Amino acid sequence: ENMTTHPQDNHAALTAVSAVDGRYHTQTAPLSELCSEFGLIHFRVTVEVNWFLFLSEQADITEVPTLSEPQRAHIRGIADHFTLEDAIRIKNIERTTNHDLKAVEYFLKERFNEQTALQPYVEFIHFACTSEDINNLAYGLILKTARDKILLPKMKNMVKVLSTLAHRHTSTPMMARTHGQPASPSTVGKELANVCYRLQRQIQQFEAVEILGKLNGAVGNFNAHIAAYPTVDWSNLGARFVTSLGLTHNPFTTQIEPHDYVAEYLHTLMRFNTILLDMNRDMWGYIAFEYFVQKPKEGEVGSSTMPHKVNPIDFENSEGNLGVANALMDHLAQKLPISRFQRDLTDSTVLRTLGTCLGHTLIGLVSAEKGLSKVSINTPKLLSELNANWALLAEPIQTVMRRYGLKNPYEQLKTLTRGQTITEASIKQFIHTLDLPPEAKSQLLALKPEDYVGNASAQAQSFTHIHTNDT
Repeated sequence: ENMTTHPQDNHAALTAVSAVDGRYHTQTAPLSELCSEFGLIHFRVTVEVNWFLFLSEQADITEVPTLSEPQRAHIRGIADHFTLEDAIRIKNIERTTNHDLKAVEYFLKERFNEQTALQPYVEFIHFACTSEDINNLAYGLILKTARDKILLPKMKNMVKVLSTLAHRHTSTPMMARTHGQPASPSTVGKELANVCYRLQRQIQQFEAVEILGKLNGAVGNFNAHIAAYPTVDWSNLGARFVTSLGLTHNPFTTQIEPHDYVAEYLHTLMRFNTILLDMNRDMWGYIAFEYFVQKPKEGEVGSSTMPHKVNPIDFENSEGNLGVANALMDHLAQKLPISRFQRDLTDSTVLRTLGTCLGHTLIGLVSAEKGLSKVSINTPKLLSELNANWALLAEPIQTVMRRYGLKNPYEQLKTLTRGQTITEASIKQFIHTLDLPPEAKSQLLALKPEDYVGNASAQAQSFTHIHTNDT
């Protein structure tokens, strides 16, 4: 593996507990403002600010008047211009409160008190909320932003890279392998299109996962809200607030949003990762068979003792990281929807590993894309393998024999080919002995392993044409 850090980052990289924030931190940097402690605090502040502003717009909440635009701008700016120093201030407050959400509330009160006109309304910060009203929405925004801004663009680009490679080689013949043994030929483009199609389906399902949220109080019944304002339609207000954040409202919860959607989100991402992991292993094998060759990088070392080696390290790195990501996501997907009675705290610590899951996924994506950028097709090797395996034509020969009613075609070809060295001459000699119509016999005699690809080229062209139009 190669180091991915810059010299100025070496100290932090060398002392980080997790490789996500250490060795690979330059690859996972896009997630740091979302999935870090800073990111969580920032999104908590964002939700709290939006909840206060939302309350100020409700005619029935007369104790919070309609705010002036400068007041609204000041409040919005607390979230929009949130800094690392702000997060540090909240962590310092937490040392006293020993409660992370209460520290956010106290921080916001400090900022409100900067403007005399806002001081009378500070108690409407975090009004009627339980901590999980804020937390679940913050995590929803983290997952939505990570999906829409970071993961989906990388996932779609992976399909684009593969589709481009598939389009370039729609008609490049290759010997397939079933059970690792020589099998009916395909084309490079068709095999890559298979992967593209699988990945594309998971992307569509990932995009469609609803990211849910709730704001309904300590056990999901608006108890405190109704006690304070009995005539307000809190169910409607809660739903409108959640949807105003770009999330889908969940009307039935306990103290916590039950995280079923998080399991759906992670399971879909796991399926994408599994398909990509499958591709990594195949690429590793194709490189070993010399179907693909890798471009050596200047200065890169493949072995401490064997200077000739150019190892498929990017595909190996991707496979390893995707496996770690899936193992973590599988645990989260099984654990998070389970909570004792109306709430226990086991989800809180587990949710903090979401960034680790997404980080390893991102590393896997980056590494796979890097690996694909370094490979090229070894056409002479592909043709050499095809020409060395004329036994591959046993399938079309026996199928044509079946069409014209010749007896025991499978058994005849089995006797001819199984465990035998089959050459072009022996295949053609066998075809000459067959009682076939002249046209059928001529077609078989003209057939070469490299031509026996069915409609693989057309399939690859069809997929890449559709994908190009879609993108």
